Amino acid sequence: MSDWKWLGRTALIISVALSFAASASAQEDPHAKPAAVAKDDADATVEVPADETRTSEDSVTIGGEVVPYVVTTGTQPVWDADGKPVASMFYTYYRRSDIEDATTRPLVFSFNGGPGSASVWMHLAYTGPRLLKIDDEGYPVQPYGIQENPHSILDVADIIFIDPVNTGFSRILGKADREQFFGVNEDIAYLARWLGTFVTRQGRWTSPKYLIGESYGTTRVAGLAGALQGSQWMFLNGVVLVSPTGLGIDRDGPVGKALTLPYYAATAWFHGKLEKALQDKDLEEILPEVEAFTLDELLPAIARGGSLAKGDRERIDTAYARYSGLDVATVRQHNMAVPTSFFWKELLREEGLTVGRLDSRYRGLDRADSGTRPDFDPALSAWNHAFSPAINHYLRDVLEYDTDLQYWLFGPVHPWNRDGDRTGRTLQHAMAQNPYLHVLVQSGYYDGGTDYFNAKYTMWNMDPSGRFQDRMTWKGYRSGHMMYLRRPDLKAANDDIRAFIKRTMPTPGTPAKR
Repeated sequence: MSDWKWLGRTALIISVALSFAASASAQEDPHAKPAAVAKDDADATVEVPADETRTSEDSVTIGGEVVPYVVTTGTQPVWDADGKPVASMFYTYYRRSDIEDATTRPLVFSFNGGPGSASVWMHLAYTGPRLLKIDDEGYPVQPYGIQENPHSILDVADIIFIDPVNTGFSRILGKADREQFFGVNEDIAYLARWLGTFVTRQGRWTSPKYLIGESYGTTRVAGLAGALQGSQWMFLNGVVLVSPTGLGIDRDGPVGKALTLPYYAATAWFHGKLEKALQDKDLEEILPEVEAFTLDELLPAIARGGSLAKGDRERIDTAYARYSGLDVATVRQHNMAVPTSFFWKELLREEGLTVGRLDSRYRGLDRADSGTRPDFDPALSAWNHAFSPAINHYLRDVLEYDTDLQYWLFGPVHPWNRDGDRTGRTLQHAMAQNPYLHVLVQSGYYDGGTDYFNAKYTMWNMDPSGRFQDRMTWKGYRSGHMMYLRRPDLKAANDDIRAFIKRTMPTPGTPAKR
């Protein structure tokens, strides 16, 4: 299976190393505040509150406008079929405080991915009112800390950042069965119930609602769009897919082997590895040419396999090498299907460098130049460096959320049941049932984990009849998996979400019909 599909590989390695075990029992009295005891990494007992909140007030300046808000940090339980709390889920909820009537005020539910990743990434680097301190290209700087986010979407929508079970401060309670949480469809089922409860508690049933997910979070929110309609009778206005997965849309065989070439071309262009005729062009001039070659020539050539005529094979090999920045011999050795892991190792091998997986602008140093894959992803290493101190400082010191729990950037959620991933079909079905529902896809050109051309393919084949393309929008950015880490794209990507929200809120009284 190609590397781009395994979004959780790095998270899996980390989470296996963090194999913490929740233990002890939950409160038995159904009228008492439920709690449990877990063990953190220091092996000290820590109380896990299942249902509590803390509220404070602040403001942020967005586009020259001062936006006051109330921020609530807290936990809300996940209940089993018998009404017993089985997990405590942590969230941070931002509500603009100078708007009294929430009837037409949009509400955005935000999830990151992994699976096993906390919500910290989009919380402190994308749509929230506070940003971690990084440079304009996303590299960590010291002293660590936070600052205002002048591009936050809080001016147009309230936002809740949600940590699924065993991420962030969220924990399983007592001896609850792990298998009910950790799988494609298990995850969607309990989160749909949790969101229904949250909306009821906050009195937001009349608000226009949006889901935003990043990476594996796109699998989550695509499935939730259908689950919320089917089990909670909650209909959405929009779903934002940031660096989407394949959403269960088939692409094995020649398709999967061919689709990465446009990403290779973008990365080679960034590092100055293309021939002068291509290098002198702008990136967005080159990519349509590479995309057309990929669909019209490369894919059929790979499908022909050994039957491809020698002259045609040589022509395709040469073109592939021209667009990827690799030499022809390397392309030929891989039968026109260079694995992503090899590409990350090979492109800058002569310079003694590797390129990042999640953002191929980043460069890494391996122990040896030989080999077929990098030792590590320099992009993820840089991000962990910056995000961990920022989220702990913000939640504990600024928002004063008091807990001795460790904030799990990547939590122990494996094994993860990947069976039955039909989330792309589920999202398409939800769009068929709900004429209000629109989709925005955001991709970074230099993302090698969930590359931009695979995202386009997912859009096209999620809707093979072409009946919903007018409700689906794709946007590309000159950065990687977390495109918002690059300062110009932070503004552009938030502006795109802001415009999407405004565009998908129908005029009052507009009926939901085709």
